[in-house]
Amino acid sequence: MASLTPVEDVIREKITAALQPTTLEIHNDSHLHAHHQAMQGVTSKETHFRVIIASEAFQSKMQPARHRLVYSLLKDELAQEGGIHALQLRTMTPEEDAKRRAREAEVE
Repeated sequence: MASLTPVEDVIREKITAALQPTTLEIHNDSHLHAHHQAMQGVTSKETHFRVIIASEAFQSKMQPARHRLVYSLLKDELAQEGGIHALQLRTMTPEEDAKRRAREAEVE
């Protein structure tokens, strides 16, 4: 049986294999952008993603280098017709992620 989320599945597989993340959240926000003019005629329901990644692979890398690393992993999906149109990234080390979670817990 074919997956209902093949693009999301590829994102998860490639990031997991290359970065071994301690946190990986993939949010498909495509439905929020389906009415945009650039999306007219696009049949894919997987075009806009928000991805949160925590990985040791980001240690000692600045945000631009972290993002380039993820873009390079997903270059085929970003280039293909009906593939990823927009990719919002939040990249952190596990320590940065722990601090983020602690801050969020204080607010709750």
